[in-house]
Amino acid sequence: MRRRYAALRDSAGQIENNELMKAILNVIWLLFGGIWLALGYVAAGIVCCILIVTIPFGIASFRIASYALWPFGRTVVDSGRGTGLFATLGNVIWIIFAGIWIAIGHVLTAIPMFVSIIGIPLGIANLKMIPISLAPLGKRIVPTSGPGLVPYNAGPPPGTYPYAPYGRQA
Repeated sequence: MRRRYAALRDSAGQIENNELMKAILNVIWLLFGGIWLALGYVAAGIVCCILIVTIPFGIASFRIASYALWPFGRTVVDSGRGTGLFATLGNVIWIIFAGIWIAIGHVLTAIPMFVSIIGIPLGIANLKMIPISLAPLGKRIVPTSGPGLVPYNAGPPPGTYPYAPYGRQA
């Protein structure tokens, strides 16, 4: 019985330590570049929202800005609905006109972060932003597992249909 409570106490302490480490890394990230990166994405979002045709890119820029502001403890996943024709076309246009340059910028700013021991997680976080900066449409930013959170599940496995037809139980 004592072992069981010790294991629960140890796992709770581990979760608290992980959350504290994520918070510390997020504050360091914010001070050493996260705020400027987020402001850049917000500015791009405002410019994209001024033009009617590029509003989806503006919304994606705001989503990336929130991720750039506080990246530790969150991750990027596919939206789960599948990328449609317009999102795929939009991602191709984005890659050609903006995505490749933003990705190069993330690589170039990640390199100096790897110089110090403290900067290594920051460089990794910067490199984690490359996929969403290349193709932002059809992506979601979700929290990673934590206390009270279930790991993100995009839905049933491909090829399965979890709902019984006509309301009958399967």
